Amino acid sequence: MIATSPAPAPRVLSIAGTDPTGGAGHAADLKSIAAMGGYGLSVITAVVAQNTRGVVDVHTPPVSVLQAQLDAVAQDVELDAVKVGMLGSVETIETVGRWLAAGRAPVVVIDPVMVATAGGRLLEPDAEDALRGILHHADLITPNLPELAVLAERPVATTWDEALAQGRAVAETFGTRVLVKGGHLAGDTTPDALVVPGRAEPAAQYAGARVVTRNTHGTGCSLSSAVATVVARTGDWAQGIDTARQWLRGALRAADTLHVGHGNGPVHHFHHVQDLVTDPTFLAGACADDAAGLGSGQGRPFTDELWDESAPVRERIAALPFVVALGDGTLDREAFEFYLDQDMQYLEFYSRALALLAASAPDEDSRELFASASAAVVTGESALHRARLGDRQPLPPSETTSAYADFLLARTGQDGFAVGAAAVLPCYWLYAHVGSELSARARAAGLDGHPYADWLQTYEDPAFQAATEAVREIVDRAASCADPATREAMRRAYLRACRLELAFFDQSAQRGGQGA
Repeated sequence: MIATSPAPAPRVLSIAGTDPTGGAGHAADLKSIAAMGGYGLSVITAVVAQNTRGVVDVHTPPVSVLQAQLDAVAQDVELDAVKVGMLGSVETIETVGRWLAAGRAPVVVIDPVMVATAGGRLLEPDAEDALRGILHHADLITPNLPELAVLAERPVATTWDEALAQGRAVAETFGTRVLVKGGHLAGDTTPDALVVPGRAEPAAQYAGARVVTRNTHGTGCSLSSAVATVVARTGDWAQGIDTARQWLRGALRAADTLHVGHGNGPVHHFHHVQDLVTDPTFLAGACADDAAGLGSGQGRPFTDELWDESAPVRERIAALPFVVALGDGTLDREAFEFYLDQDMQYLEFYSRALALLAASAPDEDSRELFASASAAVVTGESALHRARLGDRQPLPPSETTSAYADFLLARTGQDGFAVGAAAVLPCYWLYAHVGSELSARARAAGLDGHPYADWLQTYEDPAFQAATEAVREIVDRAASCADPATREAMRRAYLRACRLELAFFDQSAQRGGQGA
Protein backbone atom coordinates (compact mmCIF):
# COMPACT_ATOMS: atom_id res chain seq x y z
CA MET A 1 0.00 0.00 0.00
CA ILE A 2 1.08 3.56 -0.69
CA ALA A 3 0.20 6.00 2.08
CA THR A 4 -0.53 9.63 1.38
CA SER A 5 -1.33 12.65 3.46
CA PRO A 6 -5.05 13.00 4.23
CA ALA A 7 -7.12 14.64 1.51
CA PRO A 8 -9.03 17.75 2.53
CA ALA A 9 -12.78 17.49 2.97
CA PRO A 10 -14.44 17.95 -0.45
CA ARG A 11 -16.30 21.24 -0.77
CA VAL A 12 -19.68 20.28 -2.21
CA LEU A 13 -22.37 22.78 -3.20
CA SER A 14 -26.04 21.80 -3.04
CA ILE A 15 -28.31 23.74 -5.41
CA ALA A 16 -31.79 22.75 -4.26
CA GLY A 17 -35.04 23.67 -2.55
CA THR A 18 -35.79 23.60 1.16
CA ASP A 19 -37.57 21.09 3.39
CA PRO A 20 -38.63 22.35 6.83
CA THR A 21 -38.73 18.78 8.18
CA GLY A 22 -35.13 18.17 7.11
CA GLY A 23 -35.61 15.00 5.11
CA ALA A 24 -35.19 16.16 1.51
CA GLY A 25 -33.82 19.05 -0.53
CA HIS A 26 -30.83 21.01 0.63
CA ALA A 27 -31.23 19.72 4.21
CA ALA A 28 -30.80 16.12 3.06
CA ASP A 29 -27.95 17.17 0.80
CA LEU A 30 -26.01 18.85 3.58
CA LYS A 31 -26.47 15.89 5.92
CA SER A 32 -25.37 13.44 3.23
CA ILE A 33 -22.33 15.52 2.32
CA ALA A 34 -21.30 15.67 5.98
CA ALA A 35 -21.90 11.94 6.44
CA MET A 36 -19.51 11.26 3.54
CA GLY A 37 -16.83 13.49 5.04
CA GLY A 38 -17.43 16.58 2.92
CA TYR A 39 -18.10 20.22 3.68
CA GLY A 40 -21.52 21.25 2.41
CA LEU A 41 -22.52 24.62 0.97
CA SER A 42 -26.04 25.53 -0.05
CA VAL A 43 -27.78 27.71 -2.64
CA ILE A 44 -31.58 27.82 -2.35
CA THR A 45 -33.70 27.64 -5.50
CA ALA A 46 -37.12 27.49 -3.82
CA VAL A 47 -38.62 27.83 -0.35
CA VAL A 48 -40.83 24.77 -0.03
CA ALA A 49 -43.45 24.40 2.70
CA GLN A 50 -43.64 20.62 3.09
CA ASN A 51 -43.61 17.86 5.65
CA THR A 52 -43.57 14.07 5.61
CA ARG A 53 -47.12 14.05 4.26
CA GLY A 54 -46.56 16.28 1.24
CA VAL A 55 -45.95 19.72 -0.22
CA VAL A 56 -48.12 22.56 1.08
CA ASP A 57 -46.76 25.56 -0.82
CA VAL A 58 -43.75 26.72 -2.85
CA HIS A 59 -42.19 30.17 -3.12
CA THR A 60 -39.61 30.73 -5.85
CA PRO A 61 -37.35 33.70 -5.10
CA PRO A 62 -36.42 36.04 -7.97
CA VAL A 63 -33.65 34.65 -10.18
CA SER A 64 -31.57 37.69 -9.26
CA VAL A 65 -31.39 36.31 -5.70
CA LEU A 66 -30.42 32.88 -7.07
CA GLN A 67 -27.73 34.43 -9.25
CA ALA A 68 -26.40 36.45 -6.33
CA GLN A 69 -26.11 33.28 -4.20
CA LEU A 70 -24.27 31.42 -6.95
CA ASP A 71 -21.90 34.29 -7.58
CA ALA A 72 -21.21 34.79 -3.89
CA VAL A 73 -20.13 31.17 -3.54
CA ALA A 74 -18.06 31.11 -6.74
CA GLN A 75 -16.21 34.32 -5.88
CA ASP A 76 -15.00 32.99 -2.56
CA VAL A 77 -14.90 29.17 -2.54
CA GLU A 78 -13.11 26.72 -4.83
CA LEU A 79 -15.65 23.93 -5.22
CA ASP A 80 -14.87 20.23 -5.62
CA ALA A 81 -18.38 19.15 -6.58
CA VAL A 82 -21.88 20.46 -7.28
CA LYS A 83 -25.12 18.58 -6.75
CA VAL A 84 -28.20 20.04 -8.46
CA GLY A 85 -31.68 19.13 -7.24
CA MET A 86 -35.02 20.92 -7.48
CA LEU A 87 -34.99 23.83 -9.95
CA GLY A 88 -38.65 24.38 -10.78
CA SER A 89 -38.96 27.15 -13.35
CA VAL A 90 -37.48 27.86 -16.78
CA GLU A 91 -35.71 30.96 -15.48
CA THR A 92 -34.20 29.07 -12.56
CA ILE A 93 -33.01 26.23 -14.80
CA GLU A 94 -31.45 28.57 -17.33
CA THR A 95 -29.69 30.57 -14.62
CA VAL A 96 -28.16 27.44 -13.11
CA GLY A 97 -27.30 26.14 -16.59
CA ARG A 98 -25.31 29.27 -17.45
CA TRP A 99 -23.51 29.06 -14.12
CA LEU A 100 -22.60 25.39 -14.68
CA ALA A 101 -21.39 26.16 -18.20
CA ALA A 102 -18.63 28.30 -16.67
CA GLY A 103 -17.06 25.10 -15.26
CA ARG A 104 -17.53 25.88 -11.60
CA ALA A 105 -16.61 22.39 -10.30
CA PRO A 106 -14.86 19.24 -11.56
CA VAL A 107 -17.75 16.99 -10.47
CA VAL A 108 -21.39 17.78 -11.30
CA VAL A 109 -24.28 15.50 -10.33
CA ILE A 110 -27.79 16.43 -11.38
CA ASP A 111 -30.80 14.80 -9.77
CA PRO A 112 -33.49 15.71 -12.37
CA VAL A 113 -36.44 16.40 -10.09
CA MET A 114 -39.33 16.03 -12.55
CA VAL A 115 -41.77 13.42 -11.24
CA ALA A 116 -42.98 12.91 -7.68
CA THR A 117 -42.80 9.47 -6.08
CA ALA A 118 -46.58 9.31 -6.29
CA GLY A 119 -46.35 9.83 -10.08
CA GLY A 120 -47.35 13.48 -10.56
CA ARG A 121 -45.32 15.69 -12.91
CA LEU A 122 -43.54 18.43 -10.98
CA LEU A 123 -42.48 20.58 -13.96
CA GLU A 124 -44.39 22.27 -16.71
CA PRO A 125 -43.52 21.07 -20.26
CA ASP A 126 -41.41 24.15 -21.02
CA ALA A 127 -39.45 23.64 -17.79
CA GLU A 128 -38.89 19.97 -18.67
CA ASP A 129 -37.46 21.08 -22.00
CA ALA A 130 -35.21 23.60 -20.24
CA LEU A 131 -33.97 20.92 -17.84
CA ARG A 132 -33.08 18.64 -20.74
CA GLY A 133 -31.02 21.52 -22.08
CA ILE A 134 -28.62 21.56 -19.10
CA LEU A 135 -28.12 17.82 -18.54
CA HIS A 136 -25.05 17.78 -20.77
CA HIS A 137 -23.30 19.81 -18.06
CA ALA A 138 -23.62 16.84 -15.67
CA ASP A 139 -21.03 14.13 -15.09
CA LEU A 140 -23.85 11.97 -13.71
CA ILE A 141 -27.64 12.18 -13.63
CA THR A 142 -29.67 10.20 -11.10
CA PRO A 143 -33.33 9.98 -12.22
CA ASN A 144 -35.87 7.71 -10.59
CA LEU A 145 -37.68 5.38 -12.99
CA PRO A 146 -40.57 7.79 -13.76
CA GLU A 147 -38.04 10.56 -14.46
CA LEU A 148 -35.94 8.22 -16.57
CA ALA A 149 -39.03 7.43 -18.64
CA VAL A 150 -39.70 11.14 -19.20
CA LEU A 151 -36.12 11.71 -20.35
CA ALA A 152 -36.23 8.64 -22.60
CA GLU A 153 -39.71 9.58 -23.86
CA ARG A 154 -40.98 6.08 -23.15
CA PRO A 155 -43.50 4.48 -20.73
CA VAL A 156 -42.23 3.88 -17.20
CA ALA A 157 -40.12 0.72 -17.12
CA THR A 158 -41.65 -2.28 -15.40
CA THR A 159 -38.64 -4.60 -15.78
CA TRP A 160 -34.94 -4.19 -15.13
CA ASP A 161 -34.09 -4.80 -18.78
CA GLU A 162 -36.45 -2.00 -19.81
CA ALA A 163 -34.88 0.30 -17.24
CA LEU A 164 -31.35 -0.45 -18.51
CA ALA A 165 -32.46 0.16 -22.11
CA GLN A 166 -33.89 3.53 -21.13
CA GLY A 167 -30.70 4.36 -19.21
CA ARG A 168 -28.58 3.62 -22.28
CA ALA A 169 -30.83 5.78 -24.45
CA VAL A 170 -30.64 8.70 -22.01
CA ALA A 171 -26.85 8.36 -21.65
CA GLU A 172 -26.42 8.54 -25.41
CA THR A 173 -28.89 11.42 -25.82
CA PHE A 174 -27.27 13.67 -23.22
CA GLY A 175 -23.69 12.38 -23.40
CA THR A 176 -23.37 11.70 -19.70
CA ARG A 177 -23.35 8.91 -17.12
CA VAL A 178 -26.73 7.74 -15.84
CA LEU A 179 -27.39 5.98 -12.55
CA VAL A 180 -30.32 3.68 -13.30
CA LYS A 181 -32.17 3.02 -10.04
CA GLY A 182 -34.48 0.04 -9.68
CA GLY A 183 -36.11 0.96 -6.40
CA HIS A 184 -39.50 1.55 -8.05
CA LEU A 185 -39.59 -1.96 -9.52
CA ALA A 186 -41.55 -4.75 -7.87
CA GLY A 187 -39.63 -7.50 -6.11
CA ASP A 188 -37.45 -8.26 -3.13
CA THR A 189 -34.28 -6.69 -4.56
CA THR A 190 -33.37 -3.16 -5.60
CA PRO A 191 -30.86 -3.26 -8.47
CA ASP A 192 -28.93 -0.19 -9.61
CA ALA A 193 -26.52 0.28 -12.52
CA LEU A 194 -24.05 2.85 -13.81
CA VAL A 195 -24.59 3.34 -17.54
CA VAL A 196 -22.14 5.32 -19.66
CA PRO A 197 -22.31 6.62 -23.24
CA GLY A 198 -20.85 4.40 -25.93
CA ARG A 199 -21.04 1.21 -23.91
CA ALA A 200 -23.71 -1.46 -24.36
CA GLU A 201 -23.24 -3.07 -20.96
CA PRO A 202 -23.38 -1.20 -17.64
CA ALA A 203 -20.04 0.03 -16.32
CA ALA A 204 -21.09 -1.33 -12.92
CA GLN A 205 -24.12 -3.07 -11.44
CA TYR A 206 -25.22 -3.22 -7.82
CA ALA A 207 -27.78 -5.35 -6.01
CA GLY A 208 -29.21 -5.76 -2.56
CA ALA A 209 -32.26 -6.98 -0.73
CA ARG A 210 -35.02 -4.41 -0.50
CA VAL A 211 -35.04 -2.56 2.83
CA VAL A 212 -38.62 -2.71 4.07
CA THR A 213 -39.62 0.73 5.41
CA ARG A 214 -42.03 3.46 4.43
CA ASN A 215 -39.55 6.09 5.62
CA THR A 216 -37.85 6.83 2.32
CA HIS A 217 -38.33 10.60 2.14
CA GLY A 218 -35.32 12.22 0.48
CA THR A 219 -33.53 9.07 -0.72
CA GLY A 220 -32.90 10.52 -4.20
CA CYS A 221 -31.46 13.76 -2.80
CA SER A 222 -29.35 11.88 -0.29
CA LEU A 223 -27.88 9.36 -2.72
CA SER A 224 -26.95 11.91 -5.38
CA SER A 225 -25.22 14.27 -2.96
CA ALA A 226 -23.40 11.36 -1.27
CA VAL A 227 -22.10 10.14 -4.64
CA ALA A 228 -20.93 13.64 -5.55
CA THR A 229 -18.98 13.86 -2.28
CA VAL A 230 -17.28 10.47 -2.51
CA VAL A 231 -16.35 10.91 -6.19
CA ALA A 232 -14.97 14.40 -5.49
CA ARG A 233 -12.56 12.73 -3.09
CA THR A 234 -11.67 9.55 -5.01
CA GLY A 235 -12.46 10.21 -8.68
CA ASP A 236 -13.92 6.70 -8.99
CA TRP A 237 -17.55 6.67 -10.14
CA ALA A 238 -18.24 2.94 -9.84
CA GLN A 239 -16.76 2.70 -6.37
CA GLY A 240 -18.22 6.03 -5.27
CA ILE A 241 -21.72 4.87 -6.14
CA ASP A 242 -21.14 1.59 -4.32
CA THR A 243 -19.94 3.39 -1.19
CA ALA A 244 -22.88 5.82 -1.24
CA ARG A 245 -25.37 2.97 -1.79
CA GLN A 246 -24.03 0.98 1.16
CA TRP A 247 -24.31 4.04 3.39
CA LEU A 248 -27.84 4.83 2.17
CA ARG A 249 -28.99 1.25 2.72
CA GLY A 250 -27.87 1.60 6.32
CA ALA A 251 -29.72 4.92 6.54
CA LEU A 252 -32.89 3.19 5.30
CA ARG A 253 -32.51 0.31 7.74
CA ALA A 254 -32.27 2.81 10.62
CA ALA A 255 -34.98 5.15 9.33
CA ASP A 256 -37.76 3.71 11.50
CA THR A 257 -35.85 4.74 14.65
CA LEU A 258 -36.18 8.47 13.93
CA HIS A 259 -39.95 9.01 14.46
CA VAL A 260 -40.11 12.23 12.42
CA GLY A 261 -43.61 13.07 11.22
CA HIS A 262 -46.66 10.94 10.54
CA GLY A 263 -46.15 10.28 6.81
CA ASN A 264 -43.18 8.97 4.85
CA GLY A 265 -40.38 9.95 7.17
CA PRO A 266 -36.72 10.68 6.39
CA VAL A 267 -33.80 8.28 6.32
CA HIS A 268 -31.26 8.28 9.15
CA HIS A 269 -28.30 10.07 7.58
CA PHE A 270 -26.03 9.61 10.61
CA HIS A 271 -26.93 6.04 11.47
CA HIS A 272 -23.25 5.11 11.37
CA VAL A 273 -22.39 7.33 14.35
CA GLN A 274 -25.56 6.87 16.38
CA ASP A 275 -24.18 4.14 18.64
CA LEU A 276 -21.07 6.17 19.34
CA VAL A 277 -22.73 9.43 20.28
CA THR A 278 -25.32 7.75 22.50
CA ASP A 279 -22.66 5.84 24.44
CA PRO A 280 -22.46 7.38 27.94
CA THR A 281 -18.71 6.83 28.04
CA PHE A 282 -18.32 8.82 24.83
CA LEU A 283 -20.45 11.66 26.15
CA ALA A 284 -18.35 11.69 29.30
CA GLY A 285 -15.16 11.86 27.29
CA ALA A 286 -13.95 8.41 28.33
CA CYS A 287 -13.38 7.25 24.77
CA ALA A 288 -11.18 10.22 24.00
CA ASP A 289 -9.25 9.68 27.24
CA ASP A 290 -8.71 6.02 26.35
CA ALA A 291 -7.44 6.76 22.83
CA ALA A 292 -4.07 5.34 23.87
CA GLY A 293 -5.74 1.96 23.73
CA LEU A 294 -6.92 0.58 27.06
CA GLY A 295 -9.50 -1.33 25.06
CA SER A 296 -9.53 -4.53 27.09
CA GLY A 297 -9.49 -2.92 30.52
CA GLN A 298 -6.19 -4.66 31.32
CA GLY A 299 -3.85 -1.70 30.98
CA ARG A 300 -2.49 -2.59 27.53
CA PRO A 301 -3.37 -1.24 24.09
CA PHE A 302 -5.83 -3.54 22.38
CA THR A 303 -3.63 -3.76 19.30
CA ASP A 304 -0.67 -4.97 21.41
CA GLU A 305 -2.84 -7.89 22.49
CA LEU A 306 -3.74 -8.59 18.86
CA TRP A 307 -0.08 -8.45 17.84
CA ASP A 308 0.90 -10.98 20.50
CA GLU A 309 -1.92 -13.32 19.51
CA SER A 310 -0.94 -13.18 15.84
CA ALA A 311 2.70 -14.11 16.53
CA PRO A 312 2.32 -17.72 15.27
CA VAL A 313 0.92 -16.48 11.95
CA ARG A 314 3.77 -13.98 11.56
CA GLU A 315 6.31 -16.73 12.21
CA ARG A 316 4.72 -18.93 9.56
CA ILE A 317 4.76 -16.06 7.04
CA ALA A 318 8.44 -15.38 7.73
CA ALA A 319 9.28 -19.07 7.11
CA LEU A 320 7.37 -19.37 3.82
CA PRO A 321 9.72 -20.34 0.96
CA PHE A 322 8.15 -17.57 -1.14
CA VAL A 323 8.96 -14.91 1.46
CA VAL A 324 12.46 -16.24 2.12
CA ALA A 325 13.26 -16.29 -1.59
CA LEU A 326 11.77 -12.84 -2.12
CA GLY A 327 14.02 -11.47 0.59
CA ASP A 328 17.28 -12.98 -0.62
CA GLY A 329 16.53 -12.39 -4.31
CA THR A 330 16.31 -16.02 -5.43
CA LEU A 331 12.54 -15.97 -6.01
CA ASP A 332 11.40 -17.29 -9.38
CA ARG A 333 10.05 -14.44 -11.50
CA GLU A 334 6.92 -16.37 -12.44
CA ALA A 335 6.00 -16.72 -8.77
CA PHE A 336 6.64 -13.02 -8.19
CA GLU A 337 4.56 -11.95 -11.17
CA PHE A 338 1.74 -14.24 -10.08
CA TYR A 339 1.85 -12.53 -6.69
CA LEU A 340 1.70 -9.10 -8.37
CA ASP A 341 -1.16 -10.19 -10.62
CA GLN A 342 -3.28 -11.45 -7.72
CA ASP A 343 -2.38 -8.47 -5.55
CA MET A 344 -3.47 -6.05 -8.30
CA GLN A 345 -6.86 -7.77 -8.48
CA TYR A 346 -7.16 -7.85 -4.70
CA LEU A 347 -6.44 -4.11 -4.52
CA GLU A 348 -9.62 -3.30 -6.46
CA PHE A 349 -11.69 -4.83 -3.66
CA TYR A 350 -9.41 -3.50 -0.94
CA SER A 351 -9.96 0.04 -2.23
CA ARG A 352 -13.71 -0.49 -1.96
CA ALA A 353 -13.34 -1.78 1.59
CA LEU A 354 -11.38 1.33 2.57
CA ALA A 355 -14.04 3.54 1.00
CA LEU A 356 -16.72 1.73 3.02
CA LEU A 357 -14.72 2.38 6.18
CA ALA A 358 -14.46 6.06 5.25
CA ALA A 359 -18.22 6.22 4.80
CA SER A 360 -18.90 4.66 8.22
CA ALA A 361 -16.12 6.39 10.16
CA PRO A 362 -17.27 8.15 13.35
CA ASP A 363 -14.79 11.02 13.13
CA GLU A 364 -13.26 13.26 10.48
CA ASP A 365 -9.66 12.08 10.95
CA SER A 366 -10.58 8.44 10.37
CA ARG A 367 -12.79 9.38 7.45
CA GLU A 368 -9.98 11.31 5.77
CA LEU A 369 -7.35 8.63 6.39
CA PHE A 370 -9.37 5.78 4.86
CA ALA A 371 -10.74 7.89 2.00
CA SER A 372 -7.23 9.03 1.10
CA ALA A 373 -5.92 5.47 1.29
CA SER A 374 -8.74 4.26 -0.94
CA ALA A 375 -7.89 6.86 -3.57
CA ALA A 376 -4.15 6.12 -3.29
CA VAL A 377 -4.74 2.44 -3.98
CA VAL A 378 -6.60 3.31 -7.18
CA THR A 379 -4.21 5.98 -8.46
CA GLY A 380 -0.89 4.82 -7.05
CA GLU A 381 -0.34 1.24 -6.06
CA SER A 382 -2.45 -0.39 -8.77
CA ALA A 383 -0.59 1.67 -11.38
CA LEU A 384 2.72 0.47 -9.93
CA HIS A 385 1.60 -3.14 -10.31
CA ARG A 386 0.50 -2.59 -13.89
CA ALA A 387 3.81 -0.95 -14.76
CA ARG A 388 5.79 -3.96 -13.50
CA LEU A 389 3.52 -6.50 -15.19
CA GLY A 390 3.62 -4.71 -18.55
CA ASP A 391 1.44 -6.28 -21.24
CA ARG A 392 0.93 -9.53 -19.35
CA GLN A 393 -2.70 -10.67 -19.51
CA PRO A 394 -4.28 -10.78 -16.02
CA LEU A 395 -5.11 -14.20 -14.63
CA PRO A 396 -8.49 -15.01 -13.04
CA PRO A 397 -8.57 -14.27 -9.31
CA SER A 398 -7.65 -17.34 -7.30
CA GLU A 399 -9.90 -18.83 -4.64
CA THR A 400 -7.57 -17.37 -2.01
CA THR A 401 -7.71 -13.88 -3.55
CA SER A 402 -11.51 -14.04 -3.86
CA ALA A 403 -11.91 -15.28 -0.29
CA TYR A 404 -9.79 -12.44 1.09
CA ALA A 405 -11.67 -9.84 -0.97
CA ASP A 406 -15.07 -11.20 0.09
CA PHE A 407 -14.00 -11.22 3.73
CA LEU A 408 -12.88 -7.58 3.71
CA LEU A 409 -15.99 -6.32 1.91
CA ALA A 410 -18.24 -8.23 4.31
CA ARG A 411 -16.49 -6.94 7.43
CA THR A 412 -16.25 -3.31 6.29
CA GLY A 413 -19.71 -3.25 4.71
CA GLN A 414 -21.80 -5.17 7.24
CA ASP A 415 -20.12 -5.39 10.64
CA GLY A 416 -19.64 -1.75 11.56
CA PHE A 417 -16.64 0.54 11.65
CA ALA A 418 -14.80 -1.01 14.62
CA VAL A 419 -14.81 -4.54 13.22
CA GLY A 420 -14.02 -3.31 9.71
CA ALA A 421 -11.03 -1.29 10.93
CA ALA A 422 -9.68 -4.32 12.79
CA ALA A 423 -10.08 -6.40 9.62
CA VAL A 424 -7.94 -4.05 7.50
CA LEU A 425 -5.27 -3.50 10.17
CA PRO A 426 -3.17 -6.51 9.01
CA CYS A 427 -3.16 -5.02 5.49
CA TYR A 428 -1.11 -2.24 7.04
CA TRP A 429 0.67 -3.78 10.01
CA LEU A 430 1.62 -7.19 8.65
CA TYR A 431 2.79 -5.67 5.38
CA ALA A 432 4.85 -3.08 7.20
CA HIS A 433 6.39 -5.80 9.39
CA VAL A 434 7.02 -8.29 6.58
CA GLY A 435 8.36 -5.51 4.38
CA SER A 436 10.87 -4.44 7.01
CA GLU A 437 11.99 -8.04 7.50
CA LEU A 438 12.36 -8.58 3.75
CA SER A 439 14.30 -5.36 3.30
CA ALA A 440 16.68 -6.39 6.09
CA ARG A 441 17.24 -9.76 4.39
CA ALA A 442 17.82 -8.07 1.06
CA ARG A 443 20.41 -5.72 2.53
CA ALA A 444 22.15 -8.66 4.18
CA ALA A 445 22.29 -10.47 0.82
CA GLY A 446 23.45 -7.31 -0.92
CA LEU A 447 21.13 -5.00 -2.80
CA ASP A 448 23.41 -4.82 -5.84
CA GLY A 449 21.84 -7.06 -8.41
CA HIS A 450 18.85 -7.93 -6.22
CA PRO A 451 16.00 -8.31 -8.74
CA TYR A 452 13.33 -6.99 -6.37
CA ALA A 453 15.27 -4.33 -4.46
CA ASP A 454 13.17 -1.42 -5.67
CA TRP A 455 9.99 -3.27 -4.79
CA LEU A 456 11.13 -4.17 -1.27
CA GLN A 457 12.17 -0.61 -0.50
CA THR A 458 8.60 0.58 -0.96
CA TYR A 459 7.66 -1.37 2.17
CA GLU A 460 9.87 0.92 4.25
CA ASP A 461 8.20 4.11 3.01
CA PRO A 462 7.91 6.39 6.08
CA ALA A 463 4.44 7.50 4.99
CA PHE A 464 3.26 3.87 5.00
CA GLN A 465 4.78 3.30 8.43
CA ALA A 466 3.01 6.45 9.70
CA ALA A 467 -0.28 5.31 8.19
CA THR A 468 0.13 1.95 9.94
CA GLU A 469 0.49 3.67 13.30
CA ALA A 470 -2.54 5.85 12.55
CA VAL A 471 -4.69 2.78 11.83
CA ARG A 472 -3.45 1.17 15.04
CA GLU A 473 -4.60 4.24 16.96
CA ILE A 474 -7.98 4.12 15.23
CA VAL A 475 -8.47 0.47 16.18
CA ASP A 476 -7.38 1.14 19.77
CA ARG A 477 -9.79 4.07 20.01
CA ALA A 478 -12.64 1.98 18.62
CA ALA A 479 -11.86 -0.83 21.06
CA SER A 480 -11.83 1.56 24.00
CA CYS A 481 -15.43 2.53 23.20
CA ALA A 482 -16.65 -0.96 22.29
CA ASP A 483 -18.56 -3.49 24.36
CA PRO A 484 -17.02 -6.93 24.99
CA ALA A 485 -18.93 -8.58 22.14
CA THR A 486 -17.68 -6.00 19.63
CA ARG A 487 -14.09 -6.30 20.86
CA GLU A 488 -14.31 -10.05 20.43
CA ALA A 489 -15.62 -9.57 16.88
CA MET A 490 -12.71 -7.17 16.25
CA ARG A 491 -10.25 -9.76 17.52
CA ARG A 492 -11.69 -12.50 15.30
CA ALA A 493 -11.68 -10.22 12.25
CA TYR A 494 -8.05 -9.23 12.81
CA LEU A 495 -6.84 -12.81 13.25
CA ARG A 496 -8.86 -14.04 10.27
CA ALA A 497 -7.26 -11.33 8.12
CA CYS A 498 -3.81 -12.42 9.35
CA ARG A 499 -4.51 -16.00 8.29
CA LEU A 500 -5.74 -14.80 4.91
CA GLU A 501 -2.51 -12.80 4.49
CA LEU A 502 -0.58 -16.01 5.17
CA ALA A 503 -2.60 -17.87 2.53
CA PHE A 504 -2.14 -15.01 0.06
CA PHE A 505 1.66 -15.11 0.35
CA ASP A 506 1.72 -18.90 0.29
CA GLN A 507 -0.32 -19.25 -2.90
CA SER A 508 2.36 -17.49 -4.93
CA ALA A 509 4.95 -20.14 -4.13
CA GLN A 510 2.70 -22.73 -5.70
CA ARG A 511 2.71 -20.88 -9.02
CA GLY A 512 6.37 -21.19 -9.91
CA GLY A 513 9.64 -22.36 -8.47
CA GLN A 514 10.47 -21.07 -5.02
CA GLY A 515 14.02 -20.14 -5.92
CA ALA A 516 16.03 -19.29 -8.97
